[in-house]
Amino acid sequence: MDMKTFREALIASKEYFDRSTRVLAEQDSNFKPTPEMFTAAQQVAHVAHTVTWFIDGAFNPKGFDMNFPAHQAKLQECTSIAAARKELDLAYAEIVELIGSKSEEDWKQPIAATTPVMGGQPRWQILPAIVEHTAHHRGALTVYSRVSGKVPLMPYMEM
Repeated sequence: MDMKTFREALIASKEYFDRSTRVLAEQDSNFKPTPEMFTAAQQVAHVAHTVTWFIDGAFNPKGFDMNFPAHQAKLQECTSIAAARKELDLAYAEIVELIGSKSEEDWKQPIAATTPVMGGQPRWQILPAIVEHTAHHRGALTVYSRVSGKVPLMPYMEM
């Protein structure tokens, strides 16, 4: 387990997300392809909230907060992609800082087995899960961009 590698992967994940979603501007905040889907702003906020959810769940003796209706209600309040991006910046800063503030032994401790999500797995498992979850929503938002007539940037390099 190399915490430096996890840190770098998280930083890259955030950079890839930012690049590929950069074409979505504030006026795109309330766009959603179908009525039952998240808006663009809610997608970004969801990524931010999930980073925090992983952190809280990994270190909470009770495990993950599985009250998804409450999580959904909080997301419904988000109407600004700019505000959601600020939340995402803070969430990623928190996880990057947490990597440096916890010992390797802290990260090896098991997540509480009281919930079906990652129960009993070592805490460090949230780090690749955050990267994967962010990539999933990065992809969804590139579809939002294309449906809106925009071309998302290549995530892996500036062109």
